[in-house]
Amino acid sequence: MSPVGLAKLLSRLPSKNDPNLLVGFETSDDAAVYKIDDERALVLTADIITPPVDDPVLFGKIAAANALSDVFAMGGRPLACLNLIGFPSKDLGPEILAGIVEGALEKITEAGAVLAGGHTTDDEEPKFGLSVTGMVHPDRYWGNAGALAGDALLMTKPIGSGVLFNANLNKLVSPEAMNACIDVITTLNQAASGALANFDVHSATDVTGFGLGGHGFEMAQGSDVTLTLDFASIPLLAEALDMYQKGVTTGVNVANHEQIDRFTRFDGDQTSAEQEILVDPQTSGGLLVALPSAQAGEAVQQMQDAGVEDACLVGTVEPRSGDTALVIR
Repeated sequence: MSPVGLAKLLSRLPSKNDPNLLVGFETSDDAAVYKIDDERALVLTADIITPPVDDPVLFGKIAAANALSDVFAMGGRPLACLNLIGFPSKDLGPEILAGIVEGALEKITEAGAVLAGGHTTDDEEPKFGLSVTGMVHPDRYWGNAGALAGDALLMTKPIGSGVLFNANLNKLVSPEAMNACIDVITTLNQAASGALANFDVHSATDVTGFGLGGHGFEMAQGSDVTLTLDFASIPLLAEALDMYQKGVTTGVNVANHEQIDRFTRFDGDQTSAEQEILVDPQTSGGLLVALPSAQAGEAVQQMQDAGVEDACLVGTVEPRSGDTALVIR
């Protein structure tokens, strides 16, 4: 569903009426947070995708990393997962499904969680994802609505996977670039989240289907601030910008533009391809984080020391400027 359509749907639902529901759907957060007691809160999320690759095991890894990311984006620790499966059992053999689940289990185990069960239904095409339950301290979760003017903005992964997968259908992407893309999206956001726990994170989200622009927009709206992004500092996957320059796009870009265009100001000389990559839909994308600017350098260093090679400073948080949620310079 498009971000605008989803927002309209959610606006029709009643707001939370339970004081223990610390985070619901009102601020477009990555997961819900429900307080159990003064020391513990549950992090609750679900995510399901169609295959971006042909290999079943690899599909399971990507889908699991994508779903687990929501818990890491909230500053939480995943505990237990349920498989969510749509499968064309008349067309594909059980070994395909076994491979998908095997790949997912590898990532679940890597995240320190357990696979507790799931649900399978017949479908016309394969779909796979997870419902994930995690844990976080009720006073220390991260959300969309906490970014403050003066904060620095950090990213942990490059963007561009959406257009690369589309272009790869027509063999336009080099094997080296495709392998690098897959390495990125099968990497958990666990190391980044763990390193950031040492800092005063004010706001965080993972960059997924709405693109960097869309998820940055949600942070800006939830926090009532304006995010300023330095395009030259944004990490890009190899050949992704080239694909947009060649006219390749995704089926989601138009809907993502609809969400953010009237709230975005371009202060630089960004090309149309550069504007497109800002709404490129990511699968298992990295984190976008707002924290005090004085902590930014050390936070980037600690993430890089933990193996998050692409961690970097990409912008700043400014006081809200009218309707402008995003400034690209």
